[in-house]
Parts: sequence; structure tokens; C-alpha cells
Amino acid sequence: MTVTEAKAILLLYRPGTADAEDPQIAGALTLAKREPELARWLEDHCARQEALRAKFRKITVPAGLKEQIISEQAARIVTLSRHRRNTVFAALAALAAVVILLIVMSSSWLPRRQIEDNTLAIYRNQMVGVALRGYGMDLTTNDPAPIRAYLVQKQAPSDFVLSAALQKAAVTGCAVEGWQNVKVSMICFRTGRPLPPNQSSDLWLFVVDRASLKDAPENGQLRIAANKGLIIAVWTQGDKVYLLGTEGDESTIRKFL
Repeated sequence: MTVTEAKAILLLYRPGTADAEDPQIAGALTLAKREPELARWLEDHCARQEALRAKFRKITVPAGLKEQIISEQAARIVTLSRHRRNTVFAALAALAAVVILLIVMSSSWLPRRQIEDNTLAIYRNQMVGVALRGYGMDLTTNDPAPIRAYLVQKQAPSDFVLSAALQKAAVTGCAVEGWQNVKVSMICFRTGRPLPPNQSSDLWLFVVDRASLKDAPENGQLRIAANKGLIIAVWTQGDKVYLLGTEGDESTIRKFL
């Protein structure tokens, strides 16, 4: 199964339902655990599904509609008058119109939600999730120059400034992540500690434009906190926000600042 085929199958997937028991959907979900691109697409798809569900839950059913439909159905067994038949059709047509309107509006509603959710806390949680859930680097190299060239090509932040300690750290590659319709540069390093098999990095730097976060730290303000088992440092320098994460405590992360 290719990533394209998996996306076509997962369009029918509704998170939190029995859909995951379908063999084809189960296979596509398994593939998403191995393919970072598909995993990001699936995350966005599930978010859209949840957004639509939330909208549907807010629909107010017209008073007496349930009773009217039941009575009309019972009356149909005997006979339906033209007047009552038109009333039922009008009610169903109105309900269908509401559903169609919500689907059409969802494309414009989701970006507004994204704008409302462009907080540092949500950004931090999403980037930490990228580091922890496993990822595939777009470019694997121990040379910083090709990394900057690749990020320039992908129109992701490339003019970032590294501390003296990070300049000395062993770089292993990079990837481009997404956040609120902008690109995030992810640069992967090694701290020098022994790593488990199949793990190439244990220090991650994320760089994003400051304008994409409504509550970015002020220049010169450093925020350090634990997040999902990692120690995270966040700061602003110029027009960029930097997020650096690794396992350990505050003294561990400060070695690379």
C-alpha cells in the first residue's frame, strides 16, 4: 500500500469509531505509524473530523421535528396527504441544507480556529510530539551547510543562529514540519550520550517565524520547562522563535544554550 492509497482509504476513517477494525483502514493506520508524511496528514484529517463533530453537536433540532417525523411515518402506512408529505420533505430539506452549509463552512472555519490556537503552549506540545513519536529526517547529513541549503530550497527558516555549544554538537540532519500553515525547521543533533538502536538524535531544535505565535517570548527572555518527558528551552532572537529539547533536567539543556 502506498501513501497515496492510504490517504484515499483514510478519508473514510472516523477516529473513535469502529472504523479502525476495517482491514483496509487498519492497514493504512499501521502505515501511518511508519510514514511521517502520512502521520501528519492523518493528524490534520482527524482534527477536521473532530471540528465537524463539534459543529454537528451544536445543531439545534427544530422543536417537534422528531415527533413530526414519527407521526408522518406512521401515517404513511395508511396514506399520506399531499400537505403532510410536503411538510416532511420541507423539514428534511432544511436539515440537509444545514448539514451541507456546515461542510462548506468548515473549510473557512478551520483556519480561524488555527489562528485562535497559535499559542506557544500548543506549538510546544506539537513540536515535542514530533520529537517523541518518531520521525523521518528529510535530509540526513553531519554537515550543517547542506542543511541550510535544503531549508532555503524548502522555504523554511534557514537564517537561524546557533549557540557556540550547538555549533559544536554533532548534527545528524533536518526536516520541515508544519505549524498553522507556516513551515518549521527541525534540526537534529546528538548530545554525545549513548543512543538506543535505530535512534540517530537526542537533541532537537525547532525554528519558526515569531509572527506565527501570538504569545512568543520577548527577546532575551528564556523559558525552560519539562514537557512530556523532555526538558524544553524556548527563546526569541530577532524574528525567530527557537525551541530546543532533549531528555534530562535544566542543567542538561543549559549546556547547549
